[in-house]
Amino acid sequence: MTRPWGWRTGARIICVSGADVLLLADSDPGLPGSRWWVTPGGGIDEGETTRSAARRELCEETGLLVDEEDLKGPVAVRTVTHGYSDRVRVQKEWFFRVEVERFEVQPTGLTAAEEERLQGYAWWPLSELPPRVWPAGLADLAALTGGTTVDLGEVEESTVPVTDTPPATNPLVSGSPPR
Repeated sequence: MTRPWGWRTGARIICVSGADVLLLADSDPGLPGSRWWVTPGGGIDEGETTRSAARRELCEETGLLVDEEDLKGPVAVRTVTHGYSDRVRVQKEWFFRVEVERFEVQPTGLTAAEEERLQGYAWWPLSELPPRVWPAGLADLAALTGGTTVDLGEVEESTVPVTDTPPATNPLVSGSPPR
């Protein structure tokens, strides 16, 4: 199976309230019945910093607008390859952590594709996370407070495993987050 490859840089937010974390139920429309849980987040737009992208994504996907200074980190970074039924996406992700009072999720800016894929939201106890959570090790990441950025390396999280050979060029570069 040949699927188109795409690359981008993204910001993700570990949104905690006490001992709970906010997760979004995601799916692959090409695989009916698929479901996994993810932290809020998405791509960084041209000219955006990782922190401002994290703030914007959190607001678009949950309705919560926080001050940039409330975002701790980045607490972690990784390069993740996601294999979906219709594409492969490689994303360098910068994780931030924010502590909040529990709130009712009310998305303010989902794209049509996000509306199709997202199946709901839930506050999960960090000690009882569901079986399929991206990123793996979320409970450990939620304990990070932003002193040092932990490098999680390169990982794959897929609904359809990546067996394709990537194109020769990959524009993602290691190093510091975009400013």
